[in-house]
This record gives sequence, structure tokens and C-alpha cells, in this order.
Amino acid sequence: MFSKLFGGKKPEVGEEPEEAVATAPEPVKSGFFERMKQAVTRTRESLSTRLEGVLTLTRTVDEAALEDLESALLTSDLGLPTTTAILEQLRERAKRQDIEGGEELRELLKAQIRNILEGPRVEVTEPAAPPKVIFLVGVNGTGKTTTSGKLAQWYRAESKSVLLCAADTFRAAAIEQLEVWASRSGVEMIKTKQGGDPAAVLYDAISAAKARGTQILIVDTAGRLHTKGGLMDELEKMRRTAKRLIPEAPHEVLLVMDATTGQNGLQQARLFTEASGVTGIVLTKLDGTAKGGIAVAIARELALPVRYVGVGEKIGDLLEFDAAAFADSLLD
Repeated sequence: MFSKLFGGKKPEVGEEPEEAVATAPEPVKSGFFERMKQAVTRTRESLSTRLEGVLTLTRTVDEAALEDLESALLTSDLGLPTTTAILEQLRERAKRQDIEGGEELRELLKAQIRNILEGPRVEVTEPAAPPKVIFLVGVNGTGKTTTSGKLAQWYRAESKSVLLCAADTFRAAAIEQLEVWASRSGVEMIKTKQGGDPAAVLYDAISAAKARGTQILIVDTAGRLHTKGGLMDELEKMRRTAKRLIPEAPHEVLLVMDATTGQNGLQQARLFTEASGVTGIVLTKLDGTAKGGIAVAIARELALPVRYVGVGEKIGDLLEFDAAAFADSLLD
């Protein structure tokens, strides 16, 4: 049944430790695929080292070979449920038709990863009139404020008008940090004093965006630790405030996750999804980890699409996620 499966026979106090603020936007130095490939270098190298022996096996596949493949995928943080599902699909494929060699196996793995990543479909409401309101949520340290600035720059590159809202009023220096990013991306920002009411500053920001006809309003929220119910209540209050001004708002709720935390971030993500109606994931610091497989686990286990990935420290280092490019970059 498996005789040909493997080629015949294997910061400062209180400040969020986010990615460094860039001094100026940098031009794109290479194409999208090359940037994605660079971003997953550590994951690809780790995975390739472990997969190489499996993909060049010349012996009949046995449970030891399957365990080698399982180990390779787990090391890249695909997680046990996702890894098990992939192996089951390989077994089913082998029952129907032999898999001829390591290259065919590689392509099958790519296809499975791509299909898992493309599977989640979360409807995002586009506003009939501006602004489109986007909440960025997540715990401190994942890179929300940095991502707010990068996302503002991304929309600016799409010729959209953007306003930033500094609704993280609890963390020391959060407002000042977002001001730096607003300056870098060339957009305006609505703020209040530290310790102010996040819902009140959101109200002001939505009112300003509506009055100005601003197309995109990006809201940087507080680091909402899932163990502190009061913070989740505050996020719900902000949602109610947004809906009073724009009934369908927020139009997107993006959960910012740090790729370096790997599987440890999944439970956190589940709780945020339950509490705040997350519509997509921003996976930051992808370039700094060998655990890039977490993107696959997120898609399968949370049924949420990865929308953007952070691939560096500069303002232009945010990419719209592409499942095919990610799968190809991971296994090429």
C-alpha cells in the first residue's frame, strides 16, 4: 500500500517588545515570492533538514518512516491535530494510487498545506460608505502597535486614505509609539491622554473619519490578556460604541499573533475569537522563527484565515498572506 510513498522506500518599562520602528519606508527589493521565501527561511531550513531523509528514502515505508515525517512537521509547529490530518490524507492517497518518489510527495504536501490555508472563509463586511473600521486585538508583545503602522502604510500604498486611533490607553508609551508610526506612514491619528477611556477616543476617531470621508480607520486596542475579564469587557464596550455610529462596525477584527510563540498562542487565539469576533489573523515576526508552520495550525484548528504576515522590522515589511506562495516557500 505504501511501497512508493517515499520515493520507493523516508524595551522600556511598560513598553510592548514590538518590532523596531523604521526610520523610513524602504523600497521593495524583490518580488512577493522572494520576500515570502526569505521570511520563512528558518522554518524551511528546519523542515528541510528533517524532511530530506524522508524524501530520499529508498526503502519500503514503515511506521518509522511515518514517524520521521510526523516529527518533521511537528518541529515546524504544525501541531499534532494538523500533522495527523496530513498523514491521514497521505495514507488515503496511497491507498488509491502509489506516490512516486520524494518529489511527488513534496508536491502533495504543498497541496495539502495550501488547501488547509485556503480553507477558512470568514465573511468581511465592506461598508456602504466610509470608513471601514478595523480593530487590531491581541496580548501585549505580539506587535499590535507596530502592525497598526505597517497596515496604515499598506493601505496608503493602495491609495486609500487612513486614520489611526490610539485606543491602547493603558500601556505606557503606547500612544507615543503609535504617533511615531503615524508619522512614518504619513497618516493622522486620534488620541487621548494615557489612562483615558478607549471607547471615548474610538467615538472621536469614528466621528472624525466620517466627517473627513476617510476610507480606513485602524484601531490599536489595548493588550487584552485573556485572564483579565475586565479588558475583554472593555473591548466589547468598544464594539458597542462602534456599532452606535456605524451599525456594521467593526468591519474587521484582526488578531495579532507572534509567530515565535507557536502552539502556545493557539489557546490565547481561541479565547480572543470567542470574546471579540475575530475575522482574521496577522502573524508577526514570521522571519524570526522556525515555527512558521503555526500558520497552518491556525487555519485548520481555528478556522480563521491568515490575512497578513510581518516579515521584518521596517514599515514596508507587512505582506498580504498568500497560501500558495507560503506553501511553495516552505517546501521548495
